[in-house]
Amino acid sequence: MPQARRKRRSFLLLVDSAEQQVAKLLTVITAVVIVAALIQLTIRVSLALIYTDRNSYWLGDGLIKILGDLLTVLIALEVLQNVTSYLRKHVIQIELVLVTALTAVARKVIVLPAGSENKPQLLIGLGIASIALAGSYWLVKHSSPLDSAARQEEWSSQSNTERAIASQDADLSSPGGGDDGLESRADHPR
Repeated sequence: MPQARRKRRSFLLLVDSAEQQVAKLLTVITAVVIVAALIQLTIRVSLALIYTDRNSYWLGDGLIKILGDLLTVLIALEVLQNVTSYLRKHVIQIELVLVTALTAVARKVIVLPAGSENKPQLLIGLGIASIALAGSYWLVKHSSPLDSAARQEEWSSQSNTERAIASQDADLSSPGGGDDGLESRADHPR
């Protein structure tokens, strides 16, 4: 039995290490995307200032394109924040994910091309998505902050491997030995 436990721990350590490496790679890729998007935005704004009639470009579709590019950079920054937050705390922060999704939907609404008012299904879909995301964000922000903050702090102080090992140890010490893996996990926060 102790050897089986050691094998599980080494396997979990390997999985945790691989997970960390993937998250680091995603961080680097996201940083490259942000730099490329910033360069593109800077070039577009510079060219718009130098080579176009300022009144016509900055009041029409040109402004919408620049706002779209700007919001794309913001969305990429939020994704980077999500990944780095996961690297630091080993917890997916649902508030960050919802804010990123809200920003993406807002960007889509802003950059809708002319004539989109003739597509009611698209407009209804974007409206429903906006309301659902805003409602979800409100629910997350207003759901028992004391309980979730305490659980978050306790959970973030452990690595994924430590949590998995503690969960397995608790299962093995339960009646029945935890061999079937079907015990209730109500006592273990997620």
